[in-house]
Amino acid sequence: MAEQLWKGRFSKAVDSRVNDFNSSIRFDQRMIAQDMRGSGVHAAMLAKQGIISEKDCEDILNGLASIADDLAAGRLEIDPGAEDVHTFVEQTLTARIGDAGKRLHTGRSRNDQVALDIRLTLRDYSHTLQAYIVELIKVICKKAGENTTAVMPGYTHLQRAQPITFGHALMAYASMLLRDLQRFEDATARMDAQCPLGSGALAGTTYPLDRQFTAEKLGFAAPCANSLDGVSDRDFCIELASAISICMMHLSRLSEEIILWCSWEFKFIELDDAFTTGSSIMPQKKNPDVTELIRGKTGRVYGDLNTLLVMMKGIPLAYNKDMQEDKEAIFDAVDTLELCLKTVTPMLDTMKTIPANMRRAAAKGFINATDCADYLTKKGMPFRDAYKLTGCMVSDCIAKDKTLEELTLDEFKGYSALFENDIYDAIDLVKCCEGRTSYGGPSEASVNNQIALANAQLDAWEEKNA
Repeated sequence: MAEQLWKGRFSKAVDSRVNDFNSSIRFDQRMIAQDMRGSGVHAAMLAKQGIISEKDCEDILNGLASIADDLAAGRLEIDPGAEDVHTFVEQTLTARIGDAGKRLHTGRSRNDQVALDIRLTLRDYSHTLQAYIVELIKVICKKAGENTTAVMPGYTHLQRAQPITFGHALMAYASMLLRDLQRFEDATARMDAQCPLGSGALAGTTYPLDRQFTAEKLGFAAPCANSLDGVSDRDFCIELASAISICMMHLSRLSEEIILWCSWEFKFIELDDAFTTGSSIMPQKKNPDVTELIRGKTGRVYGDLNTLLVMMKGIPLAYNKDMQEDKEAIFDAVDTLELCLKTVTPMLDTMKTIPANMRRAAAKGFINATDCADYLTKKGMPFRDAYKLTGCMVSDCIAKDKTLEELTLDEFKGYSALFENDIYDAIDLVKCCEGRTSYGGPSEASVNNQIALANAQLDAWEEKNA
């Protein structure tokens, strides 16, 4: 076990079991690049303020660069016996450059150091996740554009309800994911609003730090306004975990649709062999395991969010060791969403649609009944009367094993003299979709407009993040 930074106060060694229990190096080592970046800016600020010499600063920066180079080249490995990544960096640096390394921690605590590191790390992760969400939306828009005339049943209560198109259904998920993208951007903006570095352990420091300098150099809008809050705030972890959870919920809903759509009972789509698995005993099986795993992993991510909320709910000011649990939970949520996005995107991209099966399903279930009622309403019948009459017609058709389209004009007129030959156009499924010209509806023009709006938002995101 590497030497603890705090051992001076203690007269005996810590029990090895406590060391193992206390250590965070196995999961916080992934923040090493951000830790060294923060340390470099802190050292530059200390030199600028005359707290350490320019020579010490130069040695620190060169030493940090050498550690980064050696890690990248495989010449240096992170010591699993170190208490945490911050200890590993400082002790490695001191071993290389001597006393200058011991001056790096001047005016800084591990409390504000870790608060900074996790912010920097999650900011990087958020940008990565946003990029994956953008790619998924692009694929959804492409698939929607290929299926703007593929009529299928729209469902409520998992019962056939009204005619839509497959492109319209896909764009509903694009809308969800666009909101997810906005949530990630909002969460990251608040993450970037305040820099905790310089808060010290909880009460700041007597050194003349330039906190505005470090905040600006590290990409923050300002230093955090209160040092107690600076070291004990984990709202940004919770908010990012919440955004991840909502995004996973959307992916889970999409996964459930895909599981249904590719079943023999629906067969609206077929997944590529590369994104399905088989059975060990049933040779005919082609299982949508990717989507089933996404459904399952969604619960796991909800657990990560709950861990963070419960961890923080009873903590008094300021830092408490409970907060070490933040990293495993938020990192797991990040990793899980990234894995799901990286897998579901090519799965959708290679998915084959079967419009003929969608159309056959749309022909059943009387999903044009509302259009029949609307026809009568436009002819002058009050809607509620038209609704009731159409319901009677549907009931009669079910008894006779007919669809509305199969009724003769005389049969229509037997229900109401308002029916004319144009009823067949009114209840034609393709024309039903095209007739729904209200903003956001399933008509081809409307879906194309939805795709254009989504692509405009993606273009704006890419321009901003170029």
